[in-house]
Parts: sequence; structure tokens; C-alpha cells
Amino acid sequence: MTIEKIKNNIDSKLGNNVKIVYNGSRNKREEYSGVISETYNYIFIVKVGSDEKKSFSYRDVLTNTVEIFFDKV
Repeated sequence: MTIEKIKNNIDSKLGNNVKIVYNGSRNKREEYSGVISETYNYIFIVKVGSDEKKSFSYRDVLTNTVEIFFDKV
């Protein structure tokens, strides 16, 4: 998988519900549920809750630092 393929896949899911699992340093694991609201050249934005947004990079998806799970439609 390449960054370009990951970006295209996420672009095609714009507006869909997702679950994000962030595997940080020292076994720190964070989970977010939200909607993919924006995509840019190097990052994508997930709207979590009514006023909170989180940004993630396509590179983090490629290296499995960020795992993304799409809702089945």
C-alpha cells in the first residue's frame, strides 16, 4: 500500500463515520469515533464530537501508528 492509495481511499470515504485507533509511544493507545470532515495533501481531519477535531497523517496510517476502521454501509 502506498500513501497515494491511502489518500485516495480516505478521499472516497469523505463524510463517512470512522473509528480511529492511535498507537502512541510507550504503549499509549487512544480511540476516537467521528466523521472524516476534510482531506488535504498530507493530513486528514476527523470531527470528533460537536466541536473537537483531530488530524492524522497518511504516513501514520501507512506505518500502522494510526489504524482506521470504516463503518460498513
